[in-house]
This record gives sequence, C-alpha cells and structure tokens, in this order.
Amino acid sequence: MNAQKGFTLIELMIVVAIIGILAAIAIPQYQNYIAKSQVSRAVGETSSVKTSVETCLNEGKTAEKACALGITDSNIQATTVNAGAQVDGTNSKALTETTAIVATFNGSAAATLKKGSTVTWIRDANGAWTCTTTADAKYASAGCPFKA
Repeated sequence: MNAQKGFTLIELMIVVAIIGILAAIAIPQYQNYIAKSQVSRAVGETSSVKTSVETCLNEGKTAEKACALGITDSNIQATTVNAGAQVDGTNSKALTETTAIVATFNGSAAATLKKGSTVTWIRDANGAWTCTTTADAKYASAGCPFKA
C-alpha cells in the first residue's frame, strides 16, 4: 500500500476559499484603520501649530509674515492658518484672536478618506481651541469630532 502524499485538490480549494474570505474582510478594515490613523496624525500635526500661534499672539507678532509657525510639509495634507497658504513657514495672513488652523487632505491620503476633507482648529476670543473634522464620522477621534 502506498501512503497518501500531499493534499487533495478539494483540500487546497478549501484553503484558498478561506484565505479569500479572510482577505475580503481584512482589507477594507485595514483601509479604515489607515484613514483613522491619518486623521489622528493630522490632528496632532496641526495641534502643534497652536503653540506657535499662541506665542505670536502673546508677543504681538500678528502682522503678515511676522510669526514663524513651524508648519512642516506633509504628504497627506496641506496646512493653512487663517486661510493663507504657507510658503516660507510664516503666517501669510494676519493672526487674530479667532485664528483658524486648517489641514486639508490631499491625493496622498488614504483612498477611503474623501479628498478635500479637513481637520480644523479654531481659537475663540477667550483663547480656547476647538477641533472639528469633515472626514467621515467613523474616522473622527474623540478630541476632534465630526462636523457636517
């Protein structure tokens, strides 16, 4: 008698089917995870600009190009302060008590993240900052909730 060597065709087909089912579930979940982490990353990167804005407001450096904001380039977003594009790292528009810091997601962001979605920090006249995002609610973090 010869002992069986290897797997039968049906056994191999079952394994391939199981791998296919797992991949069909895992890949979309991974894409959601990537999008959520990129929204969190944008919150963190733009949050650091708040310190620079506060320092400049406290020191009276509110005029255009008077404040070094420390905004770094990002491959997933473009960051603006008071709707002014950052070219040389300074404020391209005057800073006010109600300054807004906006990160807009671009083409390098996750495929499931709508291009043009934003993370926005807004300062009120009392110096308190609030964060909102226009990315889908499932990607929003507790500290930066979804806003339609």
